[in-house]
Amino acid sequence: MTENAIVRVSEGELRGKVCANCTGNGSYFSFQGIPYARPPLGKLRFKAPQPPDKWTGIRDATQEGSGCYSKSLITNAIVGSEDCLFLNVYTPKLGSKKVLPVMVWIHGGGFTKGSGGTDLFGPDYLVEKDVVLVTLNYRVGALGFLAFSDPSIGVPGNAGLKDMVMALKWVQKNISEFCGDRKNVTIFGESAGAGAVHFLVLSPMAKGLFHKAIMQSGSALGSFIRSKHIFTYELAQKLGIDNHSDKLILSELQKVPIEELFKASQAIWDSFLISNIRPFCPVIEPKSKEPGFITEEPLELLKSGRYNKVPMIIGYNTLEGIFIYAFMKVFARRGSDYFLSDMSLVPYTLNLRINSEPFKRVSEEIRRMYGITGEENLMVKADMEKGIKLYTHNYFLTDIYKTALIHSKTSKFPVYFYRFDLDTDLNFIKKLGQVETKGAGHADDLPYFFKTILTDQPNADSLEYKLIQKMTKLWTNFAKVGNPTPAGQDLEIMWKPAKKDEFNFLSMENERFRLLIDPEKEFVDFWLNLFRKHQVQLSKL
Repeated sequence: MTENAIVRVSEGELRGKVCANCTGNGSYFSFQGIPYARPPLGKLRFKAPQPPDKWTGIRDATQEGSGCYSKSLITNAIVGSEDCLFLNVYTPKLGSKKVLPVMVWIHGGGFTKGSGGTDLFGPDYLVEKDVVLVTLNYRVGALGFLAFSDPSIGVPGNAGLKDMVMALKWVQKNISEFCGDRKNVTIFGESAGAGAVHFLVLSPMAKGLFHKAIMQSGSALGSFIRSKHIFTYELAQKLGIDNHSDKLILSELQKVPIEELFKASQAIWDSFLISNIRPFCPVIEPKSKEPGFITEEPLELLKSGRYNKVPMIIGYNTLEGIFIYAFMKVFARRGSDYFLSDMSLVPYTLNLRINSEPFKRVSEEIRRMYGITGEENLMVKADMEKGIKLYTHNYFLTDIYKTALIHSKTSKFPVYFYRFDLDTDLNFIKKLGQVETKGAGHADDLPYFFKTILTDQPNADSLEYKLIQKMTKLWTNFAKVGNPTPAGQDLEIMWKPAKKDEFNFLSMENERFRLLIDPEKEFVDFWLNLFRKHQVQLSKL
């Protein structure tokens, strides 16, 4: 493998580097900090991304570009800058006529934090399977999701999602220079990243930019990844920008130093409680002359079949709720009364006014279903497990299941559903939450796909390493041929798609992977019935 890793893209030449794979199996080419859009500064703050500028000479692509301004997922310290629209390309080879499938990773972080950096998303395990991996940064928080309801202002919201569209356009234009196949692009993401993948599936703006989709622990139907325009005015008020027209508010917000803007946005309480709408997340844009990212409710687009139809993998982890429990325990420092309050039980998408009689009745139904008495103590294992199960179902499983079910009815392409239950030393979220219950917490699947600084590199003869190989094989098979278990591969199982009359799913367990039907049926049916009775379109709330 040559050390002279130079590639010409449409904006100019890049010099990358050669990296030894951490598995000991060969090496790969790394190109980092590639600008895919113009820096979103000044008058471009909050706006849709603009195409990148060209450069002269050879640009150094041996180091990551800055992440977007936010709090670190790992340390909670403020990191990054506004000039952050960079992507990274990792490829097993250069200069070959044979092209490889492309996988584009979209990180999670609640649309408030995170980046595509190698601290959490090292490419080693995936590029070893002969795919080209692209990771990217996108704007988060107010910088990525501030929105005005008046379309003439030019900030209808979803700038962070439009960043992803711009990155995918860059991939279409340039990935062949890295031996990537522009006609075989899989987008995949976890948590808010999975929600973003689903929004891309639903958006006419992303049509033709990808060919397969994988959603790990998230969907656009998720109750806690949606916002409304009202938070823009709350932010302006906190900064002393009052009684102005929208046009003047935008102009003033674009002038505020990033440190002050961020501090004010952090002062808007984001409880993560399922009864509350969150600030600065995706919104339904007002219809206007300009094409929008999404101008209709996700559920309506899904049911009508008006979306980008592609093969899909979608699923959840068995103990997703550990994340909410850990968040409240470690960051919010809240106890049982908060963790199991009515506000944490009843999704706002049910359109029930908080503390109204119907709200209290539904809360009581949920308490009965999960055996919650109000006397729980989170220090008691059985009580904690009740809460984690509830949070797994109402924050994650219900919306994810519903997403897969409707796609299986409205698309001719396969929908592969899974339940991730692997439990090894790679499961870092369980350690953070100090939870000993068997299963996989939210984000515990990430170290099975990416090298990360949060977990040790497993030995080649360990269970962890074998499971990494198994998971990356399924995902890269899907990226290559649209089927995670194609014939002729030694995978010991055939993963059948979920169908409306036979909801197959793959249960991923340490000992074996099993094909089963209807995950947690009793609880899924309970939630689906609740939603059938109460749900309305969120944009009408």
